[in-house]
Amino acid sequence: MKISFPYMESPVVYYKIFELLGHDVVKPPRPTQKTFSLGVKYAPEFACFPLKVTLGNMIELEEMGVDKIITSGGYGPCRAGYYGPVQQKILDDIGIDIDIVVFEQVRGDWKDFLENVRLLKKNTNIFNLIRSVYIGYRLAHSMDRILKLLHKRRAHAYDKRAMSELWDEIQNKFLEVESVRDVSRVEKWARQQIENQKKAIPAEQDKLKVGVVGEIYVVMEGSTNNFIEELLNEMGVEVERSHYLSEYIDSHMIPWKKKEYEHILEKGERYLKHVIGGHAKRSIGHIIDYKQRGFDGVVHLKPFGCLPEVVSQSMMDSISEDLDIPILSLSIDEQTAKAHMKTRLEAFMDLIKQKKEEEIA
Repeated sequence: MKISFPYMESPVVYYKIFELLGHDVVKPPRPTQKTFSLGVKYAPEFACFPLKVTLGNMIELEEMGVDKIITSGGYGPCRAGYYGPVQQKILDDIGIDIDIVVFEQVRGDWKDFLENVRLLKKNTNIFNLIRSVYIGYRLAHSMDRILKLLHKRRAHAYDKRAMSELWDEIQNKFLEVESVRDVSRVEKWARQQIENQKKAIPAEQDKLKVGVVGEIYVVMEGSTNNFIEELLNEMGVEVERSHYLSEYIDSHMIPWKKKEYEHILEKGERYLKHVIGGHAKRSIGHIIDYKQRGFDGVVHLKPFGCLPEVVSQSMMDSISEDLDIPILSLSIDEQTAKAHMKTRLEAFMDLIKQKKEEEIA
């Protein structure tokens, strides 16, 4: 039996966990325009864009011989909780024989979760299950630390393309790890490789910093947002996102870690009292946090059809005015062209630079 999972940012963590557990794992292909077209063809017209992308990815995986797909669920007002059942129904209707296994966040009933764990565990013992998941957990944190460093250093590198190619090399190195010690060793090597790249880092007050907030899939998956971090880095802008895999794991799955992220939701209370689903409240909280930390602007990404982010977008003008921070909202779908995205970002950065010059003067 071949298993896989929908692509999101990097397949390394999920691939490594399944591989260590002894599964025959197929690495999913990064979404392309073909992926988008497949998803759009079969998904409901007004479904969220991430549903369409992951559906297209699943169809591609079936063509690669995959029998079972592991994915995550959701709860609350956000429609992400329906992705798995809806996608399974669509695949059944178009004659694709593939099973979707949905890991839901445990909220009282452990039965389905433990059943999925037994499937994931395969024939290995409980010790190896815990070891494999822990290596994956450490891997997620390690890769995110390197990615955050890359999003800062690439902005000031002389050869930005080389820095992007270095990230591909780093991911391949992480794919080879077999232990927590290996993870630490590769992280140390990756950090050295990034710092060894020739760059000119300006004084702190001269740096341009932009935060990227919005729905988790279009924030993290570069193929959907035309690799926005690279576009901003090419303009000499340091980037930080509101979503990283390791932080999602800690804030949603590790009870004693959740409190470390509650301050973001508390900041969002100022404009949004209730949790309306998705990451709307978190997006607003991060905007306030970025302002308090001296960021120069924020880009808000919302997938077409995402109701929570549409609600948060309606507040962006007043938030921008209240906090005195420029905010650019971009709607993401299969027709979002790179040239259009780049033009909007260039105009946005011109605005930020002009504002910064006026403040200095």
